[in-house]
Amino acid sequence: MKKIIAVTFILLTAFVGWVSADALDEGAAAFDAGNYAEALTFFEQGAEQGDANAQYNLGVMYDKGQGVSQDYVQALNWYRKAAELGHVKAQHNVASIYTRGQGVARDDAQGVQWYLRAAEQGDANAQANLGYRYANGQGVSQDYTRALNWYLKAAEQGHPNAQANLGYWYSKGQGVPQDYGQALKWYRKAAEQGDAIAQYNLGLTYYFGQGASQDYEQAAKWYRKAAEQGTAAAQSKLGVMYFLGEGVSYNNGQALSWCRRAAEQGDAEGQYCLGLLYATGKGVPQNFILAHMWFDLASVAGSEEASVHRDQAATLMTPLQLVEARKLAREWQATSLL
Repeated sequence: MKKIIAVTFILLTAFVGWVSADALDEGAAAFDAGNYAEALTFFEQGAEQGDANAQYNLGVMYDKGQGVSQDYVQALNWYRKAAELGHVKAQHNVASIYTRGQGVARDDAQGVQWYLRAAEQGDANAQANLGYRYANGQGVSQDYTRALNWYLKAAEQGHPNAQANLGYWYSKGQGVPQDYGQALKWYRKAAEQGDAIAQYNLGLTYYFGQGASQDYEQAAKWYRKAAEQGTAAAQSKLGVMYFLGEGVSYNNGQALSWCRRAAEQGDAEGQYCLGLLYATGKGVPQNFILAHMWFDLASVAGSEEASVHRDQAATLMTPLQLVEARKLAREWQATSLL
């Protein structure tokens, strides 16, 4: 389960020795007003005088192209100066630039070294990134014990991605003994912070009663939260629950809406669900051409049930209808690849 950590920008809260409080207020006000050129003047002055906060902020401005042309080489230059002075956010961002390969050749090993320096200062983002690197063997030898250690450090600081990863590890028994109770605990922590993947997985735990009593209402609740954030798997699961009346009132209109959203993202379960709705005429006029099309797409994505229903639908169609259904499926696939 991957999740990209965004580069964060922290306005200066103090300039050490090189600028007055009034000047700081003016610089901060200029930045808040979008007057990046004026703010840049303050940052450049402090950065040249060796102030780590100013160097970090100057790096961010080059990284984001705020007040200057975007320049990853300059961003790395200023981040590194601040990082070598122990600036934890700069250390994280040096690591991020190396692992992204922006302005420099991608170097996962260098990235790990800088993440380690930030992680050892307690930076939760760096700790989560180290967990990911050790789990996947990127820049280091794969080591689940170390991955777990860094995920735990980040998770205990409230890092939602680390919490979601711990939930997954406990649910699958990856690097730790399988423990659905622990999985539920960490999924909930991340889900309550709005992590969509954790919300989806929390829905799964309630649906199947893993780590908690089976509870379709709770499953639907968490599927909905993830679905509203665009998670296709959650959308299809929620659509099926409306189709079956599990944990929610039976509603074919809602089933159609959620399954369509998932299907249009290429989710096989959503495509299969949409095919069923067209085949049975529930929530939509019965249409075997569209049913066959969606069954066909789902079967290509690996759904064996969809393949069976596609062949059943074909027995109820004319040759011309089959040609049209297959044409629509090809066109949909071609469009989805653009």
